[in-house]
Amino acid sequence: MKTVKIIPLLLLLSTLFTACDSNPVPQENRQCLPTPYDEIGPFYRPNAPERNKVGKGYVLSGQVLSEDGCKPLPKSKIEIWLVNPKGEYDDAHRATVITDRKGKYHFESNRPTDYVGRLPHLHLKITANGHQELITQHYPKEGENKAVFDIVLEIAE
Repeated sequence: MKTVKIIPLLLLLSTLFTACDSNPVPQENRQCLPTPYDEIGPFYRPNAPERNKVGKGYVLSGQVLSEDGCKPLPKSKIEIWLVNPKGEYDDAHRATVITDRKGKYHFESNRPTDYVGRLPHLHLKITANGHQELITQHYPKEGENKAVFDIVLEIAE
């Protein structure tokens, strides 16, 4: 009968530890360091269509945040461009993604390939009201088919 009493206690402790681990540092207390700039490259083209999918096999998701208290930035505009499976830039692999009310985004594409000595990467140009525009790149880890890439923007001066 003692095991019957221990099991509910273990379930309670497990629930408490899970709840504590799910968000160890309150968002308003996290230190948000701006995402570093990375080259725009010669293949950026404005006015990419609004869509969150340009292929399949690689999923990139995350959240756009302000350096000011890690606050989510809803309606941020993320322009994304990458090479097609042949290693060429084309209009079919360009997209504009708008973040939701919590600043979250989700984008699916083919897994980028390397080309001309460059590691596989996706280009991102992010704009949000009251914040500096950012151009950066995401580099998928070898063997992974998804990643979380949170982006922190600096406040505009």
